[in-house]
Amino acid sequence: MRTRMICLQVLTLLLAGCTSGGSGGAHGRITLRFQSLAWQQESVEANKELVKEWNASHPDVKVEYVQGSWDSVHDQLLTSFEGGEAPDIIHDASDDLADFAYGGYLADLTDLLPARLKSDIPQRSWRTATFGDGIYGVPFLQEPRVLIANSTWLKKAGVRIPTPEHPWTWPEFRQVTKRLSGKGKYGVAWPLKEPVSATLNLSLSAGGELFHRGADGKVTIRFAAADQVVPRTIHDQANTDHSASPTTLGSGGSDTLPGFFAGKYAMVPLGFSYRQQIAQQAPKGFHWQVLPAPAGADGLTQGVSPQTLSVAEDSPHKKEAAAFVDFLLRPENMVRLALGDWMLPTGTRALDDPALHTAKDGWATGTALAAHLSSAPAQSVRGYPEWKDKVATPAFQEYYSGDIDLGELRSRLEKDGNLVLARYQR
Repeated sequence: MRTRMICLQVLTLLLAGCTSGGSGGAHGRITLRFQSLAWQQESVEANKELVKEWNASHPDVKVEYVQGSWDSVHDQLLTSFEGGEAPDIIHDASDDLADFAYGGYLADLTDLLPARLKSDIPQRSWRTATFGDGIYGVPFLQEPRVLIANSTWLKKAGVRIPTPEHPWTWPEFRQVTKRLSGKGKYGVAWPLKEPVSATLNLSLSAGGELFHRGADGKVTIRFAAADQVVPRTIHDQANTDHSASPTTLGSGGSDTLPGFFAGKYAMVPLGFSYRQQIAQQAPKGFHWQVLPAPAGADGLTQGVSPQTLSVAEDSPHKKEAAAFVDFLLRPENMVRLALGDWMLPTGTRALDDPALHTAKDGWATGTALAAHLSSAPAQSVRGYPEWKDKVATPAFQEYYSGDIDLGELRSRLEKDGNLVLARYQR
């Protein structure tokens, strides 16, 4: 009898052990892993608070917060997908999704998302995460590129201050930067360590598309006149007018801020979220303002690659993961995430929040640009990451530094670029 009881106790323990691991915990509780790329303190806190609120109100579906990094997210996700260890809910950017979507790593969210969320986000935003007939991410935060300007400098120079209603044209912007330059100071500092997305997204204002999809569905690269407006402006500012600092062309956005605060540059084109660093780091008495980027033939149109939330195809709990995404992106929660990241929400109800329309720190200027934001040119192009890293980045860097001319830039973008894309479209 004693031996039988021991055997039963051992069997009970073994069965308990078999049911307590993996994504389903004790008593059938589901555990989802949410990998967030939030990095600014306010943003991390907002994400963690929302996870805590979800867990408090959903005892049967626990979400674990996992910290990721923008610097390595593509390779890290690829490794986790191939190893069967991907997080259930994935924070990424829309221009990184194409290969994962076409590769079958992300779940099609078309039938998983509620009507409320689908209708709240405009179609122009949904297009950034739509590949083929499926939706593979929910675009929730977006960031226009703006001009951060030394307002004291501009006022003393007497230049016209642009507004979203009356922006500078690209030729006018070039002339303004020439007027602001001299005596070792520059009208603008372009931080172009990562030149491709900045160039392509701004080029939409001039009608530049670069990627053209034929009747057969295949994409080819054509570097036409409209695509050349923005690159030529930057090149001529740096190499002809000497109104752009040559030393910042290989810098990241944060690298330009000390020189900006020290009065070396009148303006710096930056993503909208950089306002947080400027507000926190600007020395006492330094006055700055947010200006819209220059406009071209297509006005203030600008490409963006919104931050997205996706669900892994291998997740055994897609429905629950989608429910968490819906919770995270309720209008009031989307506002909290936007304020934490100093970015714009994609949701129309969140965008109407008064907190995002104040003059302080340029919020009103940013929200005025929201209607002009469009899908970045490379969103659905398979092979874009490789083209960007191996072809476009070195080509643009060499052109902006004056090492190659416009003809060579065009040859490399088109000839070398189309060879890369062709391998992905066989």
